[in-house]
Amino acid sequence: MVAPTDSTVLIQGETGTGKELVAREIHEVSRRRDRPLIKVNCASIPKELYESEFFGHVRGAFTGAFKDRIGRFEAAHGGTLFLDEIGEVPLELQCKLLRALQEKQYERVGDERTRRADVRIIAATNRNLKQEMEAGRFRQDLYYRLNVFPVQVAPLRERRDDIPLLAQHFVELVSREMKCPRPRLTQAGVDTLQNYDWPGNIRELRNVIERAVIVAQGSALEFDLPLKLAAPVGTAKILVPNDSEPEFLTESEIQRRERENLEIVLRKTGWRIKGSAGAAELLGVKPTTLVARIKKMGLNRQIAEPGRVLGIV
Repeated sequence: MVAPTDSTVLIQGETGTGKELVAREIHEVSRRRDRPLIKVNCASIPKELYESEFFGHVRGAFTGAFKDRIGRFEAAHGGTLFLDEIGEVPLELQCKLLRALQEKQYERVGDERTRRADVRIIAATNRNLKQEMEAGRFRQDLYYRLNVFPVQVAPLRERRDDIPLLAQHFVELVSREMKCPRPRLTQAGVDTLQNYDWPGNIRELRNVIERAVIVAQGSALEFDLPLKLAAPVGTAKILVPNDSEPEFLTESEIQRRERENLEIVLRKTGWRIKGSAGAAELLGVKPTTLVARIKKMGLNRQIAEPGRVLGIV
């Protein structure tokens, strides 16, 4: 809805949620898509260079200004200016930024000529700008100038249904970039990814996928991640005591259920341990670990399936 307009957009979300991708998509479907999208990371600009970075300077404006230089507003003329980490702009410089946003005018450092800025502003931050404003660290008038159309990007832990698609996308992308065999993303692997809280969000997911692709060498992907203590949203179950289901499980009951589950998987795979869709892959464990578990439980195919030839493939 907002992309075809020239309204200012404020994208908010945790680090690594893909705020820049949202900004790029807004620009790509806007009327300015054939004009430049200029990106500025406000957190990486030295305090003394903010004015020059935003508005440019003329030769001799300060020490080291050996030639005229255009700023980001001028470079984005007719297009979109993406101000990433807008919350990092120093308080004393926010008033000059506000003037450029509000009046669409600015001057290069050391120049008296007023120039017009025909730009569409998209800003992004991982800070709570309203709290920053209330604490006196962010100008109230600049906050309300930016907060025309707020877009909240949810963290990955609140978008667990997106993880399988994102994981498959990153597996294919990383495999192409690294020119290596594409490994298999198993259901057990997806379950592992969905049961992690992802404090680094999508950026962390991509890094984990890349590391797993390197180690997999074309085989099934394995992820060594701490499990989430709580079940994913929408899947939590409450144990209700009744005659058939105990409120909790004893150690022997746990072992019995683990054995039953293992027998089900072995029958499903025809007692094939390794390879694609093998029992180890379905359970998300290493083949050697599964073989040791089978021996520990005393499972035997000839006993479990009378008439079958004894052996594990």
